[in-house]
Amino acid sequence: MASDDKRIASGRWHPPGSSRSEPAVLLAEGKTLFVRLDAGGDPVSLGDLARTEISARVGRVPRRITFADGSLFETDDNDAIDLWLRKHGKKGGVHEMERFHPRLVAFVIAVVVLAGLIYRYAVPALVEVAVLVTPPAVTQWMASGTLLSLDQAVFSESRLPEARQTEILEAFNQVASLSSRGTAGYNLNFRYGGPIGPNAFALPDGTLVITDELIELADGDMDMIIGVLAHEIGHVEEEHSLRQLYRAAGMAGLIMLIAGDIGAAGEDILTNGAALMSLSHSRNAENEADRISVELMAKAGRDPRAIGRFFARLEEKLGLDGDSSFLSTHPGTSERREAIDNHAKTVEAGGS
Repeated sequence: MASDDKRIASGRWHPPGSSRSEPAVLLAEGKTLFVRLDAGGDPVSLGDLARTEISARVGRVPRRITFADGSLFETDDNDAIDLWLRKHGKKGGVHEMERFHPRLVAFVIAVVVLAGLIYRYAVPALVEVAVLVTPPAVTQWMASGTLLSLDQAVFSESRLPEARQTEILEAFNQVASLSSRGTAGYNLNFRYGGPIGPNAFALPDGTLVITDELIELADGDMDMIIGVLAHEIGHVEEEHSLRQLYRAAGMAGLIMLIAGDIGAAGEDILTNGAALMSLSHSRNAENEADRISVELMAKAGRDPRAIGRFFARLEEKLGLDGDSSFLSTHPGTSERREAIDNHAKTVEAGGS
């Protein structure tokens, strides 16, 4: 049994349940493996291939041969182990997959397809479920965290005169009272926008924010201001902001599933104002909010086309380069303004 043709590889032997190791050699007789210490003597481990566990080859990681009694032989000579395994009808496991590039390509394609299916079907379905089961306390927590973050990093106290704020608030309440949530479902906040300039947005719990710069841009046109706020009411009514937040969190989770831990990204998305400001509503969501703005303004006896006129004013004053975050997250295209005008005609015809 000591002849050279039975030798497989040199390595180190570990007794059962011990971290102690000794130089040894792995040998074979047919499909029976045994270990003999370099110091000589009888085999210290013995077992046939069926009852012996041989770790798969992963790069240059040492191979571990574990015997039934718990003893272990470890060797860096992966090629010798692979050669002996192939002689007995076995393959090298993970290492073989790494070497077989078509399989690796197929694996990558499968991952991409799976990720695409999750993005296309699973994420939207989970978003809808999350929206349905979200209690009001959660949306309030999201809104308070977002507004606090923005107040600390971006906004400052409104410079609008108290009388002007009261005038806008009264006009807003008139329109909000006609929504499904009613006046109690909304909380309008005035802020000086600073770096973000003219802007208005809605948080999932019905908290609305409008900046002094947007009010100034409207140049005293109350219908424009209220039309914008009615548009934001539309986003809340249809829960667009909540869906966007959950969709962003779902994408963060998908990236984490594929690429590993991405830290506190999910929490940042749900509570960080900067993350919220970077989210753009879908075209369908914007169109829905436009329609609600038109309908609420018409019910309140105000100009139902006001939101379209505001987009035209914004583009005229700031151009189409997206300098305003409102313009970048609420793009006001000519086709969209035409749709607003057409819906206003329909609403007016139905009310006449």
